[in-house]
Amino acid sequence: MAGRVVHFEIPIDDADRATTFYERALGWRAERWGPIEYWTIDPGQGEGIAGALATRDDPSSTVVIYIDVDDVESTLREIEAAGGRRLTEPRPIPTVGWNALFQDSEGNTVGLFQADPAVTFPG
Repeated sequence: MAGRVVHFEIPIDDADRATTFYERALGWRAERWGPIEYWTIDPGQGEGIAGALATRDDPSSTVVIYIDVDDVESTLREIEAAGGRRLTEPRPIPTVGWNALFQDSEGNTVGLFQADPAVTFPG
């Protein structure tokens, strides 16, 4: 069902420190994913939202939630028409799908996710 929150990302500065913290504090398991500085999180609670730790690329980065949509590009157009702002173009996640970031009417950064396992690695 489109429109539900399906993922979150927590920005981090030190991968070892952050993964140790979340493992000790909440029992989460973090595992490095792919060639980028990205660690998927298994919160160990069965069905529900999953997340990741991602290297902080901006000092003002905050936690970002991702909302499931049927089509990232058309949803970005709807967001712009409603007064939001596109922050990124749709980006491929090989073998997983597409994502993009937008700013809502209140200035919050929010993510979109479109499942598409046919997405391939660029290049």
